[in-house]
Amino acid sequence: MRYVTNPPYATKEEEHVVVPMSDGVRLSARVWRPTSSDHDPVPAVLEYIPYRKRDLTAVRDSVHHPYLAGHGYACVRVDLRGTGESEGVLKDEYLEQEQRDAEEVLAWLAEQPWCDGSLGMMGLSWGAFAALQVAARQPPGLKAIAIASFTDDRHADDMHYMGGAMLSDNLAEAGTMFAYATCPPDPAVVGDRWRDMWFERLEQTEPWVLPWLRHQRRDDYWRHASVGEDPAAVRCPVLASSGWADGYSNAVTRLLAHLDVPRKGLIGPWSHKFPHLGEPGPAIGYLQELVRWWDHWLKGVDNGVMDGPMLLTWMQDSVPPSTSYEERPGRWVGEPSWPSPNVRPVTHPLVRHRIAPPGEPAAGEEDEVLAVQSPLSVGQFGGKWASYNAPPDLPYDQREEDGGSLVFETEPLAEPLEILGSPSVDLDLEVDRPVAMVAARLSDVRPDGAATRVTYGLLNLTRHAGTEHPEPLEPGRRYRATVHLNGVAQTFPAGHRVRLSLSTSYWPLAWPPPHPARLGVHAHSSTLTLPVRPVDAPDGTPPEPFGEPEGAEPLATTALTPPEERWEVKRDLIGYHAELDIVKDRGTTRFEEIGLDVGRRAHERYTAVADDFTSVSGETTWTMTFRRAPWEVRVVTHTRLTCDARDFHVDATLDGYEGDRRVFSRTWNEKVPRDLL
Repeated sequence: MRYVTNPPYATKEEEHVVVPMSDGVRLSARVWRPTSSDHDPVPAVLEYIPYRKRDLTAVRDSVHHPYLAGHGYACVRVDLRGTGESEGVLKDEYLEQEQRDAEEVLAWLAEQPWCDGSLGMMGLSWGAFAALQVAARQPPGLKAIAIASFTDDRHADDMHYMGGAMLSDNLAEAGTMFAYATCPPDPAVVGDRWRDMWFERLEQTEPWVLPWLRHQRRDDYWRHASVGEDPAAVRCPVLASSGWADGYSNAVTRLLAHLDVPRKGLIGPWSHKFPHLGEPGPAIGYLQELVRWWDHWLKGVDNGVMDGPMLLTWMQDSVPPSTSYEERPGRWVGEPSWPSPNVRPVTHPLVRHRIAPPGEPAAGEEDEVLAVQSPLSVGQFGGKWASYNAPPDLPYDQREEDGGSLVFETEPLAEPLEILGSPSVDLDLEVDRPVAMVAARLSDVRPDGAATRVTYGLLNLTRHAGTEHPEPLEPGRRYRATVHLNGVAQTFPAGHRVRLSLSTSYWPLAWPPPHPARLGVHAHSSTLTLPVRPVDAPDGTPPEPFGEPEGAEPLATTALTPPEERWEVKRDLIGYHAELDIVKDRGTTRFEEIGLDVGRRAHERYTAVADDFTSVSGETTWTMTFRRAPWEVRVVTHTRLTCDARDFHVDATLDGYEGDRRVFSRTWNEKVPRDLL
C-alpha cells in the first residue's frame, strides 16, 4: 500500500466526541475532518460498528478515515451503544434500537457546523449491514452508501443458517460478540465511571448464540433488518463490494438485480476484507474509488463515476488447492447489467456419476438411483464459511472429502469454460430419515487429480419447500429439491474436469442432522446448471481499471507478544475421535499514542466421535486483555455447544478479572429444542 502523506486537505482529529441520544445515552465518536471545515462545511461519512474505535479497529481506521478526510470529508467512526466508550449494553445484532440510534447520529451530524448536511455511510461487514439497513429507513440527508461484505438476507445468506442448515459460524461469531460486548470502556476517556459501565455490560449480556439458536427457521426475528424483504425501500445510490473467498459473495449481484437506484457492484478474489486491504490479492485502490463515489453523490461532481459496467468482477484462473493464497491470478471483467446478457444458464444432466453434455438423452437406460451416506469426516477440509485468510482457512484438496461423497464429473474439457454467477443442482431424491441435509460442492479437477473447491451450497432438506415452515421428510418418498451454490467467477482450463460432489454431512462447517441419513439421487432426472460466460464475451473494462491501494499512514503500534495461528485436523484411530483445532491469537499490541496494551486470543475446537452424529461439539473461547499500569482488565468467555437427537445444549461462562482477581463470573446451562435441524 502506498501511504499518502500530503493529501489535498490538511486535517484535524477529535478522538472522543460525545453524541447524545434522545433517551439520555451518550455514544462515543471519533472524527477526522479538514481543518478548513471550521469555516467551510463538508459532507460527512459515517462508519457505525461495535468493534472499539479506540483500539481494536484503530489501526485500520487510521488508514482510511484520515485519507478520506484529506480528500474533503468529515469521517466519523461511532461505536454502537454498549461498545467501546459508548454507554449502554449491546445485546444482539441489528436491533431496532441500533438503527434508531444511527438515525439520531446522522441527524446530529447534519447539525454540526463543520457538516454541510450531505451524508453518506460506509463499512465492512457489520458496518455495511448498518449502512444498508439504515438506508432502507430513508433518513433525511443520507445521499449514498458504500458497503463491503454484507447481506440483504439475514437468515438464508448470513453466518447463521445456509439453506436452512446451521453453520458452525453461528457459534463462532456468537463467541466473538459475546467477548466484544463485555469489554470495558477505557478509563482514560470515561473516568471513574468505567467500572460501573463495564459491570452493566457483564450483568446484562447473555451468550449471543442463544437467541440465534432459538430461531432456527425464517421468522420475524430474521426478517427484521433483512433489506431483501423490501429492496425498494432503499432510495439512495449504492456502491456494493465483496470477495469470492468471503461468505458474503451473493448479495452484491442480488442488489444489482433488485434495487431501482443508481448502483455499482465490485467483486474481487478477496476474503472478508476491504478491497484496499484485499487478501488474496490483488488488492485495489478502493479508497480512490470511494473518493470518486462521494465526490459525485455528496458534492455533485460530474466525474463519470457511473460510467462503464454495472458490475466489475475478478474472473479467477485455475489454481492448485491451498488453504491460503497471496494472490489469485485472473482478470477483471465487466457486465453492463445484472442479470448479465453475457451469462446464460447451461443445464447438464447427471448420468451414472457423469456430468453429461447439455441435452444428452438418457439412451433408454432405466431410472438409476445412486446412493450416498457420508461419514462425519466429510467437511474437515472445508475451511471456514467466511475466509479471513488468517489463519489459512480456505478449503484444501477435495479428494479425501470426495471419498465420502456421491461424485459426478465431466470428461476432460476440450476448451476452457468460464462461469459467472450461482450454479444450482436440481435433485430428484429420496432419503431414509425425517431429517437430512445435502452439501453440494463444485470443484476444478486438475489433470493430476488434485481438486480445488470452486463453490458450494447447503440445503436442509426439511426446508426444501421454504425455510419458513419446515416439514419432516417421509422416508422413501421422492422429492424435488434445488441446492443453490454460492456465486463465483471461475475459469476451468481445457484438459481439466468439472466435478460435482454431494454429501449428507459437511462437519464442522455445518451442524449435521440428528442421525446419519442415506440419500438416493435419481440421476436421470437430476441436473446441474452452470452460469456460463462465453470465453470470447467482451470483458467490458480496461485491463487495469483500478489504481494501486492507497491510504493514510497507520498509527504507531508496538508488538509486545507475537501472534499465533493454528488450524489443525486431528484423528485418533483408536477411539475414532476427530478434532479441528483453530487458534487466532493477535498477540499483545501497544497503542503508543494512548499507552494501552491490548491482547486478543480466540480458540475454536470442533470434535466428533466416529459417525455418531450426536457426538459433535463446538467450543469457542475468547480472552480479551486491556492494560495501562496500574489498570488491567481481562474478559474470558467460553461457549460450548453440544446436542442429542432432540435438543441443543449450551454451556457458557463469562469471567471478568481485574489484575489476577476474578471480580465477575456467570454460568449458563441452557437447552434449546432442535427444530427439524
